[in-house]
Amino acid sequence: MPNFAVTLVHGPGWDPSRQIRAQDAWDEHAAFMDGLVDDGFIIVGGPLGAGDRTLHVVEAADEHETEARLAKDPWAVAGLLRVGSIEPWALWLDGRH
Repeated sequence: MPNFAVTLVHGPGWDPSRQIRAQDAWDEHAAFMDGLVDDGFIIVGGPLGAGDRTLHVVEAADEHETEARLAKDPWAVAGLLRVGSIEPWALWLDGRH
């Protein structure tokens, strides 16, 4: 199955005065993301740099499946996060065991 590099960026609902785990619906968002990992959809992921963007490597049939699954995130629904980009990624090197 193809892999994609997905960046998520803060949406209009993000409160920049609050840390990531203090944002509204953190527990629901974290549970949702953990479920995507458990399903094998998210291979690796996490915040980049100062945390204003997140990078995930996902395994999905295509970009449409990627968008559809991420759209169900409580933070996407609430406008805290939105998809910044989705790009096909050929993972030629993988040191995870």
